[in-house]
Order: sequence, then structure tokens, then C-alpha cells
Amino acid sequence: MPELPEVEVVRAGVEPAVSGAVVAGVEIFDARSLRRHDAAAGSFTDLLVGRRILGAVRRGKFLWLPLDSGRALVIHLGMSGQVLLRTPGAADDQHLRIRLAVDRTHADAPGPGELWLNFVDQRVFGSMAVDSAQPAVDGVDAGYSGFGRGEWTRLLPSQVAHIARDPLDPAFSDEAFVSGLRRKKTGIKRALLDQTLISGIGNIYADEALFAARLHYDQPTASVTADQVEALLVAVRSILRRALFEGGTSFDAQYVNVNGQSGYFAHSLEVYGRQGKPCSRCGSVIVRETFMNRGSHFCPLCQVVTV
Repeated sequence: MPELPEVEVVRAGVEPAVSGAVVAGVEIFDARSLRRHDAAAGSFTDLLVGRRILGAVRRGKFLWLPLDSGRALVIHLGMSGQVLLRTPGAADDQHLRIRLAVDRTHADAPGPGELWLNFVDQRVFGSMAVDSAQPAVDGVDAGYSGFGRGEWTRLLPSQVAHIARDPLDPAFSDEAFVSGLRRKKTGIKRALLDQTLISGIGNIYADEALFAARLHYDQPTASVTADQVEALLVAVRSILRRALFEGGTSFDAQYVNVNGQSGYFAHSLEVYGRQGKPCSRCGSVIVRETFMNRGSHFCPLCQVVTV
């Protein structure tokens, strides 16, 4: 599943293309991609056509495009969702589920007058939905947006309201995270994957951050020291920023940026997907253990459960 770096790469690619543009048309090729849209609030198409897109915002793994109606187009990439920018008339992408025709005549940045925003999703776990939005409870920007300011930057879609801020968000509170961690009675990796506690981190970057902080994935949260939490947050932020710089992690064609290009952070991974290979620190063999219907990758010598 795309994690914070991959979703941010998509957001940064979409933002200059659609900010200030108007949705001129909508084509729905697979209604399954509208599973999170509340039809009682109105037709997906009717709520979009004629609306101006004000920007592109991200919190954790969630991306949304605020609209001049006060609503937002929420885009969840799921396991294999892609947002691709295409020239009108281009051949259809494989697994195309939804297409927005966007008129950029009065957009905020120079570029072609029209484009297509294609939502492509091989496994159909992702979605698009037009959602209501309310001011963030803490009164500051609801998520990260690269440019543009207005009341819309403080509006949070209802589908994202339960999602915690991510560790790269200026409004993220280290103290609140530590306090929430102390209340958890679980393993440290489960806590990192809890999007209501800290968002944007999935299996890949959890494994990488825990390796960097020398923490075993099953270390009880109650036993993690203040210094270890600090080291973990430093590791999380460093790894997420490095992954962003390298365009995210691509193992196959299921994650690409808006131009269809892959990220190359996979070559920098220390433990994820490296089972059977030597640890870069101590030379021990990296192992993989089943965890929450997926896997945890770690060094059995560098990362040991302590009490």
C-alpha cells in the first residue's frame, strides 16, 4: 500500500496541474471505486462538474482536492491506486476506473488548457468520494499543501477526521504521540501502524524505522523508554524524508507518480524485503516473521525484545 512518501509524491504532482482548474466532466468506468462516496449527499458527478479545485492536501496516506463548494474530493489509493495526468485523447490506461476532465483555462499555474486526471486501480481497493468538510479541531491547516492559502486549507474531510497527523506535519505533537503510546498495550510496530495515533506509516517504513532505532517490532509500548521514542521519531522522519527525496518506494508498476514513473527508494531499504541477506550493521541474517497477515523484517541481533 502506498505510504506517506508515495502519496506525497502524487499530491505534489497533482497540485500544480489542478489548482484553480474547473472539473469539466466525469466518466465512471467502474462504480466499485465509488464505494466510499455517500450517494445520499448527491451524485458524484453532479457534485464535481462545474466546481473549481482549490489545491491538493495530504494527511498521512489520505489525499484530497478541496472544492469551491466547501466539499472535497477524497482520493484513497488503497493497495494499487494511481492518479495519472494525461493529455485529452490519450489511450485509456489499463485498469482505468474514473476520469476527470479538467479545464485549466483559469488555473493557478501555466500549462495546457485541458487535461485528464485518471484514477487507475488494478485491485480496486482504492476509491474516490466527494465528502463534506469541517474545520480541523485544532484550528490550523488540516494537512500538508504545497502552495495556496485560504479557509480551505483548514477544512478536513469527514472521512479523514479520525486520522492522526503525520510526523512530517508541522502541527504533529511529539508529546501527544508519547502520551498516546503510553496508553497503548501493544507492540511498538502495531502502534506505528495505528493511523489514529500517528499516520502515514505502513509496513515498509515501520520496519525501516524500527531497524534504525534498534527496536524489535514486538517490543511492548509500555517498556519503550523516552530516549527510544525520541530515537524512533528521529528515524521515522529521516526515513520518510529520504524516501520522499527518492520518489517513494516502487517494487512493481502498482505505485508510480502522476507521470507514470517509479520511485527508487527500494535500493536504500535496510531490512524490508531483504530476508536472508546480511544486516548492514552486524552481518547477521535478516529474517522475516509473519505479522498481522503480512511480514515483519528485522535483524535478530540488532533488534531484540527487552523488558
